[in-house]
Amino acid sequence: MTEGIDLTTSCGPVALRTPILAASGCFAYGQQFAAFTDLRALGGISTKGISPLPRFGNPLPRICETTGGMLNSIGLENVGVEAFLRDKLPFLRDLGVSVWVNFFGVDFETYVDCARRSAQGRGSTRSR
Repeated sequence: MTEGIDLTTSCGPVALRTPILAASGCFAYGQQFAAFTDLRALGGISTKGISPLPRFGNPLPRICETTGGMLNSIGLENVGVEAFLRDKLPFLRDLGVSVWVNFFGVDFETYVDCARRSAQGRGSTRSR
């Protein structure tokens, strides 16, 4: 935090040290950036999309340069909700920042499944 400047804010009932959140998708699960910046200085981290089951994403090539920039089609590659809760969330919780879990599904039922499994896994992960 910058000395003498109060950056605290909130998003609904969630208190944030700063209004700066790492963007979903671009920041993966945060661990990859720990060597480059102090993640504890963020207000929170929004994870890459998490699905009920792991996804390997689209085959290569996934990125195409264009005259106006680039196009990408990663295919929502992710470890799945169980591996996220077990392997990624403990690191994020230890940072002491707000964690925004981005999850997705292919239909309403898979969204509900991912949300349910995420909520069930919270308690066991918190105790670590």
